[in-house]
Amino acid sequence: MSKMTRKFSETETVPTKTGSVTGTDTEYPEQNRAAARERKRHCTGTEKCAQSIPECPNPWILFRFYAIIKSKSKERALSGIRENVTLRYKEKRTMGKYFGTDGFRGEAGVNLTADHAYKVGRFLGWYYNALRERSGNNEPARIVIGKDTRRSSYMFEYSLVAGLTASGADAYLLHVTTTPSVAYIARVDDFDCGIMISASHNPFYDNGIKLIDCYGEKMPEETLLLVEDYIDGKLHVFDQDWPELPFAHREHIGCTVDYVAGRNRYMGYLISLGIYSFKGIKVGLDCANGASWNIAKSVFDALGADTYVINNQPNGLNINLNAGSTHIEGLQKFVVEKGLDVGFAYDGDADRCLCVDEKGNVITGDHILYIYGCYMKERGKLLTNTVVTTVMSNFGLYKAFDEQGIGYAKTAVGDKYVYEYMARNGCRIGGEQSGHIIFSKYASTGDGILTSLKMMEVMLAKKKPLSALAAPLKIYPQVLENVRVTDKKAAQDDAVVQAAVKAVAEALGDTGRILVRESGTEPVVRVMVEAPEHDTCQKYVSQVVDVIKAQGYSV
Repeated sequence: MSKMTRKFSETETVPTKTGSVTGTDTEYPEQNRAAARERKRHCTGTEKCAQSIPECPNPWILFRFYAIIKSKSKERALSGIRENVTLRYKEKRTMGKYFGTDGFRGEAGVNLTADHAYKVGRFLGWYYNALRERSGNNEPARIVIGKDTRRSSYMFEYSLVAGLTASGADAYLLHVTTTPSVAYIARVDDFDCGIMISASHNPFYDNGIKLIDCYGEKMPEETLLLVEDYIDGKLHVFDQDWPELPFAHREHIGCTVDYVAGRNRYMGYLISLGIYSFKGIKVGLDCANGASWNIAKSVFDALGADTYVINNQPNGLNINLNAGSTHIEGLQKFVVEKGLDVGFAYDGDADRCLCVDEKGNVITGDHILYIYGCYMKERGKLLTNTVVTTVMSNFGLYKAFDEQGIGYAKTAVGDKYVYEYMARNGCRIGGEQSGHIIFSKYASTGDGILTSLKMMEVMLAKKKPLSALAAPLKIYPQVLENVRVTDKKAAQDDAVVQAAVKAVAEALGDTGRILVRESGTEPVVRVMVEAPEHDTCQKYVSQVVDVIKAQGYSV
């Protein structure tokens, strides 16, 4: 995707602190990715690109460059779409009708149905075939699909496959796998796009459809808008209206390919990133009865760890049920009882990771950013001297970064915004308090298993337990309450609610903060307060929540 398709607003990414470059790393691909996107923007056909290949020893970068050259004709086709989409894209950039910050998510069979999935498949199969045809490529589009362990994931997989093949695209099935594995395979195996069926940390009765582009990144907003328009029967693209899409026939009907080998390749990639042996280290894994259940242990075993696993028996109904990163108490108890050196908890699709130290303490995403940010700075690898956070990161994290001379930036909540800031500014590490951590040298999305491997790397490199690595970070007390509401925007924009929030902010002054925001994935308004004392946090959170309820917005 070219830079011209990326749109940002002042409210999405707000740099709060900057620093100078403290080191260089010739292996770092992110700046080269940005340059490659610019080269691709200037390529209009199959002619040789006028720009030269960057001088870089990393074969990953060279692969990326050649992949871009190979797909430049796709960019030419896209350029004809933008005139029709740009205006609406600007208006709906942050949140679409169906697709939020992390895909099309809802209760399976209620507001996310098999028909929705079929239509998503129909559009993507037709669209990417159309782009290929416009560039003179008559080969069928290739789209890779993964899913988590929810009972409904199979239903959505079959519906997507039906839609894709009916439109003439080939569907490659990774079966049960993690979101980052789909992103990885979509990128390295030259797929037109990837689809992950998952509702992440949500309960089993919810599900979602996450769309990933050919670079392993979140699907561009302009493409999501076209998907939504097709679902609503108002698709206009390629300079014409499409009330219905043509069906493939005869030899042009797509096929389905078992592609479990792709999942195995992803596992091999993770294993290749282990630079230390884990022999003798007792590691606990909480797989949340989700997508990591058949991957994480194999990776740690291959690296030599003594691996102990809980919540790795999915039955379609128990994903995230009192398990994983959203219910980490079980892993805390498990680590202490078994005398383990460290524990890692993933969510349903394993794009998150939280840790438990050897004493049973929770190590949050903020701790992970601090630990690895310091580790990178010590080695001269923290390009731009900036760690990317979100507005939900704790005050204590910024104080700790100040003490270490590390700069930071804040974005809106959502790993898509974190990654966009990182890609635009050449940052090496960023993430969320919830455990979405992005290591841009190694991945284009949050990857829970990768995060746990990087924490192991720091422990082994510095010969310190996780508790000692996290000790300098002092976390402010924080209380967060989710209020399920009838209308997220109306509740947040209500004048009485805003007045209550303002009153709390004034009372806290510079001793704390209040943040009220709507969820991008659920019908929920989140009220969060940080202050020196927990009781103060609870008092002010309850004060605002009571106002939201009194105004009639709570469900």
